[in-house]
Amino acid sequence: MTRTVLVTGGNRGIGLAIARAFVANGDDVAVTHRGAEVPEPLFGVRCDVTSDADVEAAFAAVEERFGPVQVLVANAGITDDTLLLRMSPESFQRVVDANLTGAFRVAKRAAQGMLRARRGRLIFVSSVVALMGSPGQANYAASKAGLIGFARSVARELGGRSITANVIAPGFIETDMTAGLGEARKAEILAGVPLHRYGTADEVAATAVFLASDAAAYITGVVLPVDGGLGMGI
Repeated sequence: MTRTVLVTGGNRGIGLAIARAFVANGDDVAVTHRGAEVPEPLFGVRCDVTSDADVEAAFAAVEERFGPVQVLVANAGITDDTLLLRMSPESFQRVVDANLTGAFRVAKRAAQGMLRARRGRLIFVSSVVALMGSPGQANYAASKAGLIGFARSVARELGGRSITANVIAPGFIETDMTAGLGEARKAEILAGVPLHRYGTADEVAATAVFLASDAAAYITGVVLPVDGGLGMGI
């Protein structure tokens, strides 16, 4: 059965890999972006998840094109790294607004249709940093850790309507960001990963497709690491 899937921040990196995996699964897939090109056959909607109006307009556009969102992947996020004593309140709030409050906005809007349908999948893309911490990323780690408490609360609220809420916690994944790291830093990172390699965006995407599948119908409130063993399920 073809479903309507919305991936926030789905125009590049992990989000794009997730969107393409759902297309390969036979679903109708929309992605949010903030002005970038969106490859076919994805349906792109411009949306800043820190804006209530943008979120409402994005959902309205997706619903008009495909119908109510049945699977939501809240992936959109930003970083603004610096050490705690140099971090401004504005930097902290900006990251939390995008990564955590943005996920709240889209999940709340998606849940409206899911409650009416009495089924749905909410998937939140967090990070191994949420569980382990990372120097210079107090704002990012706090926002990603907040997703876990949020998802588990939603799982308890909405589970009676066959709506699941789960979290994916990627580790170090091959992206443009990791490609820019120096060789010494790469070696330092990989020394802490039992599998001794970076993960791929496709491996994260496969996890999202699984959590949205019938095979995962009895899985909710979980944090599923895709980190090569880095966090060992912390």
